[in-house]
Amino acid sequence: MITILDCYTDEPAGLGVPPYLGTYPRYIAGYFADKEVCYLTIDDLRFYSYYGLDTNKKEISHKTNIKIYNLTKNITKIKDIIENTEQLIVIIGVHTPGKYLSAIPGTLQEIIPLLDHFKNAEKIITGPALFGTQLEGGKFFEKIDLKKHFDSINAFDFSYNELKEFASKGTSLIQQIPDARIIEIETSHGCKRTKGCSFCTEPLKHSFAYRETDDIVKEITSFYDEGYRYFRLGKQSCFYSYPKPIELLQQIRKNCPDIQVLHIDNVDPVMVISERGIEITKAIVKYCTAGNVAAFGIESLDPEVIKENCLNCTPKVAFEAIKILNAYGAHRDYNGMPYYLPGINLLFGLKGESKETHTLNMEFLKNILKENLLLRRINIRQVTIFEGTDLFNTVGNKFIRKNKKYYWKWRNDIRQNIDLEMLKRVVPIGTILKEVRMEVYDGNTTFGRQVGTYPLIVGIKKRLELKKFYDVMVISHMLRSVVGEIV
Repeated sequence: MITILDCYTDEPAGLGVPPYLGTYPRYIAGYFADKEVCYLTIDDLRFYSYYGLDTNKKEISHKTNIKIYNLTKNITKIKDIIENTEQLIVIIGVHTPGKYLSAIPGTLQEIIPLLDHFKNAEKIITGPALFGTQLEGGKFFEKIDLKKHFDSINAFDFSYNELKEFASKGTSLIQQIPDARIIEIETSHGCKRTKGCSFCTEPLKHSFAYRETDDIVKEITSFYDEGYRYFRLGKQSCFYSYPKPIELLQQIRKNCPDIQVLHIDNVDPVMVISERGIEITKAIVKYCTAGNVAAFGIESLDPEVIKENCLNCTPKVAFEAIKILNAYGAHRDYNGMPYYLPGINLLFGLKGESKETHTLNMEFLKNILKENLLLRRINIRQVTIFEGTDLFNTVGNKFIRKNKKYYWKWRNDIRQNIDLEMLKRVVPIGTILKEVRMEVYDGNTTFGRQVGTYPLIVGIKKRLELKKFYDVMVISHMLRSVVGEIV
């Protein structure tokens, strides 16, 4: 028996933290489709190891225990699976750490002691952790000798020609998962730029390549035929750079007409303002579903930081790209959300960062408000430093150490003076958000989200049934979330 242990992955290109189902476990399941393959999550192993399968531990201090929220159907036979596993494939690795509403990715320090349960198994590690992993921003990667704790290291780095044969067979995995998942779909890997951003790990993992349109559509259709309706074209450095993005969207819609969520992720603002940018933007609005977000990896609006870290986007380009997405995607759909808006990523700790960096970031963001443009969200995080990147090789954590005392103040300035006002414009009081899926309890408050990319968190001041959908009216705003009531 082969057991896949999913500790969840989060990378610059690609998300595999629930409610997303990443590519790693699916590809491996497809590769071993002719063998008996069991799928476990880190939540399953925690529930067995830490809590003795005690269902009373699913809540602690009147809060949902998100360490054990994402159990598979195999939890009822986990002891037998552990005893009969011949090969254990551990998928692990976080390169872009974030905050997760209903999951906690596993770390190497956590998983290594738990491997002792699998006494008879060959232990194989794979995933982004082969290039380092860290669950907290502002730190170096976890320094652990993988060869000491695992019998082998295997990247399972399949070529796209190989994936043609078995990617669609990975649908077998979902039969072992009881909950809804957003299927993360890969369109390309690596980075098209000759010299990438100073901190990014994507060029370390892959040379640049595109996946064929027919292969992508085949994989999506295989999940669609099994009843799945939520998809994100998220595993790529820039969706607009795909050779035939409009044809891809058309083919997905043709083969999967009743798709409920079709979103994208990473977008290079330079490509949005290119000759084909408006045409692609229109197609995304037409063929994708509302609540869609283009994640702009802007990172900084400081020209010095942009130059020092080989970033790809100037403030002028970023502003023009934001205007284009607003022009074609800011109108609201039936589900209460605008169709298609930009999201901005800002990164603390890059080379050349100074107090002036924050001043320039705030000037840019205030100008967006002044021009009545919308941003769906602003992601702010401290850079994580991985071996092999230019940042690691040159300054390491020099600027994190230098400016860390300012980070809370800078972050709070953006949250209080930009985020709150922006959220009031994106979803004004009285907006009805359709099909909000309730996920976790915090005391007598239930938190939920619509299914999709970067969905807005909604708090309801009562206990509602988890994993059930409700329509919710916005009644007030927090810094990055809203308070609602059931309608």
